Amino acid sequence: MKKFMDDNFMLNNETAVKLFNDYAKDMPIFDYHCHLSPQMMYEDKPFENITQIFLGGDHYKWRYMRSNGIDESYITGDKSDYDKFKAFCGCLQYAIGNPLYHWTHLELKRYFNVDEVVTAENCDTIWEKCNKVIKETKMSPSTLINQSNVAVLCTTDDPIDSLEYHKLIAEKGHIKAKVLPAFRPDRLINIEKTDFTDYIKALGNICGMNIKNYDELITAVNERIDYFHNAGCRISDHALDGVPFNRDYSADDIFAKKMNGENLSDDEINAFKCETLIRLAKKYSELDWAMQLHIGALRNNNSAMFKKLGADVGFDSIADYEIAADLSALLDEMECNDGLPKTILYTLNPKDNYVLATMLGNFQSAETAGKMQFGSAWWFNDQRDGMVEQMKALANLGALNKFVGMLTDSRSFLSYTRHEYFRRILCNMLGEWVENGEFPDDFDTLGKIVKDICFNNAKRYFNVEM
Repeated sequence: MKKFMDDNFMLNNETAVKLFNDYAKDMPIFDYHCHLSPQMMYEDKPFENITQIFLGGDHYKWRYMRSNGIDESYITGDKSDYDKFKAFCGCLQYAIGNPLYHWTHLELKRYFNVDEVVTAENCDTIWEKCNKVIKETKMSPSTLINQSNVAVLCTTDDPIDSLEYHKLIAEKGHIKAKVLPAFRPDRLINIEKTDFTDYIKALGNICGMNIKNYDELITAVNERIDYFHNAGCRISDHALDGVPFNRDYSADDIFAKKMNGENLSDDEINAFKCETLIRLAKKYSELDWAMQLHIGALRNNNSAMFKKLGADVGFDSIADYEIAADLSALLDEMECNDGLPKTILYTLNPKDNYVLATMLGNFQSAETAGKMQFGSAWWFNDQRDGMVEQMKALANLGALNKFVGMLTDSRSFLSYTRHEYFRRILCNMLGEWVENGEFPDDFDTLGKIVKDICFNNAKRYFNVEM
C-alpha cells in the first residue's frame, strides 16, 4: 500500500516521477486567468486566521459543505471563523474521491507545513498550527503569491475599471509576479440584463461621451481596450454560456430599442452579442491579444439563494447547449473579417471536448503555433478525470505539445497548489504512454513537452514582457 500523499503522489510509474521532479516541479507559473482581487493584493493585509484564507470565497468548498448538510451559517453566515473551520474539517474527513480532499491537503503541506490528515478530531491541532504560521510570517496575499513561484498573474477586470490597483501593485513592488489585467466585457455584451442601460451610461462617463448609438458604443469600447493594452493587458475573457450567432438583425437597431426601454427577442439578443463579439475580436486581433471563450455554464440556478447571497457563491452548474454549428459560424465570421485573434476555447460540459478539440483545426494558422487552443479543464472539470479527458482529446485530435496549460481560475490565494496537482497528472499520463511502449523514453523530447506545457508555451503565446 502506498503512503498517503507522499512525494510520488499521483505519479504511478518511474517515468512520471522523473518527468515531474526533473522537468515540471520547479517551472514558474503563468496564471493567465484568475479571479484574485487586485485591491487585496495591493493592500496586502495579513490574514487573521486559516479560515479567512481557506474558506473565504472558495465556492468549491462551500458546495461540498452544503452537500454534507452543513448549515449556511457555517458557510457564508455569521458563525465564528473557528466554527466554520471545524465544520469544514468535520465533513472533509469523508471526502473520498473528491479533488477537494487532495487540494486541501496540498494547501496544508505547501503553505503551513502541516502533514496531519484532516479529521474532526484533529481540527484544533491544525487550526493552531496554521494560525501560528500565519502570525509568525505575517502571511498576506503577497506571501502566498511569492512563495508559489508565480511569474505572471492575470486578473479579471471590467472595461470601466480604472486599473488603479494594478498600477499601485507595480509601484509598490511587493509582489514578484507581474500582475496584469484581463479584459472581461460581459456587462456590455449581455444586453438582456436589466442593468445594461445603466452600464452603458457609466461606460460613456468613463470615456467622456454620451453613447447614443452602436457605433459610438464600439468607439468607447475600443478606447477602453487601448487603455487596458497600455496597462499591459494582452488577454480578453468572455463568459458565453451558449454560443450566440445570428446575422439577421442590425446591432444598431437592437441597441436603440434597448436604450429606449423596449423588449428584445431572443434572436435580437443573439444578433447583438454576435456582432459585438466579432467587432471586439477584430480589435483583439489588431493588438495581438488572446481571446478566451468560456462556454457552457448554467448560472444562479437557486434564485432564492441568489437573492440572498448574490452570484458566484456555489449555485452554478453545467449546461447542455448545442454549440458546434454556432461556434463554427462565429469563428468563421471572425476569420472572414480578418479578425480572428489567438483564441482559447473552454467547455464546461465534457460532452463538448471533441467538438472543441476538432474545431481548433479548422482555424489554425502558421502565424502562431497553437493559435487556436483547447482551454484547460475548467471549473467542474478541474479534477483528475476532467484534466485527463481534456488532454487526451487534445492529444488525439491536435497538438498537445502546444497546449498553454493550467490556469487557476480561483478567488483563493491558496489555489496555486492546483498547478502542482495538474503537473502531477500531466506527468503521470505521459509516463503511462512511455511505460506502455506508446512513446519512446526520449527525455529530451519529453522534458521539452512538459516544460512547454507547464510554462513556456504560455509565455510565448501571450507575448508578455517578463
